[in-house]
Amino acid sequence: MNFKIALIRGDGIGPEVVEEAVGVLETVGARFGHSYEWIDVLMGGCAYDAKGTPYPEGTKEACQRADAVLLGAVGGPKWDNLPPALRPEKALLAIRSDLGLYANLRPAALRPALKAACPLRSDIADKGFDLMLLRELTGGIYFGERKRYQTEDRGEEASDLMKYSEMEIERIGRRAFELARLRRKKVVSVDKANVLETSRLWRAVMHRLAAEYPDVAYSDMLVDNCAMQLVRDPSFFDVLVTENMFGDILSDEASMLTGSIGLLPSASIGDRTPGLYEPIHGSAPDIAGQDKANPVAAILSAAMMFRYSFRLAGEAAAIEKAVDLALSSGCRTADMAGSGAPLGTREMGKIIRGNI
Repeated sequence: MNFKIALIRGDGIGPEVVEEAVGVLETVGARFGHSYEWIDVLMGGCAYDAKGTPYPEGTKEACQRADAVLLGAVGGPKWDNLPPALRPEKALLAIRSDLGLYANLRPAALRPALKAACPLRSDIADKGFDLMLLRELTGGIYFGERKRYQTEDRGEEASDLMKYSEMEIERIGRRAFELARLRRKKVVSVDKANVLETSRLWRAVMHRLAAEYPDVAYSDMLVDNCAMQLVRDPSFFDVLVTENMFGDILSDEASMLTGSIGLLPSASIGDRTPGLYEPIHGSAPDIAGQDKANPVAAILSAAMMFRYSFRLAGEAAAIEKAVDLALSSGCRTADMAGSGAPLGTREMGKIIRGNI
């Protein structure tokens, strides 16, 4: 099969980790009989430097023509003082909206070789965990109306509008139940229904959906309690589904339980558009260009691409197994090396390719 893949190399360590992911994709292609058409796409801080905008004309169209999009990272302190409309992160919101990518899948699994790196107590880490956090990605407070204005007696005041519709909640909810059917058949819906009206609507819709999936165990959990339970016993969770801001925060918490944020991939998907796959670690400009970045998250994002966009579970499993073999043999980049000698970005990628 031939796949057309848009590459957004981006900023900081983005180009380095994308290069290693491309190498793994090429290796998988050679083994399983696939070929690729690569489309380089400009987006982020590098796009602002070159074009005066983080989301240049043609970026959306190039991604829409692809079968999938692989993103490295965007942003960094260099662009922090730009007006909000010109910041690299604005391009991320735009591409998610333009491609209709309303569901963000962030797996967090404690790989056996890294139990010692888990910050939780050993008796908790020994149980292991493998959860999938499903975050609604195109609604909520991140996309609501923003206001900033002067008051007569309180000084400057600002507001951000959070809103959700039944349609938005139902489509992400169905994704959660369908995903749980492929895993351990358990969904926890996270909200703040004791305070927020949007959460009360969220809960009502989720309860209606739960009745349609009697084979999936369902429960509600308040977001503050969920934050505590992730630390207390992450093995309790299978699929967590929640709105945009809560998902942003909880997925970062879950990522740290695995031992390194450099290990975690993500997939942003819609109904009929190409999915976008990216590591969650950010651009890390302090180590950019130094061959120190961990490429594993980008490589595992390529595995998610095979699983969710191309429906090729065997290719995805081959990549995941290659990563586990590298980790179990003691291969570590600087972010997880401890007192040992770390491998560079390119060497880690080379070892993983050799395990495929």
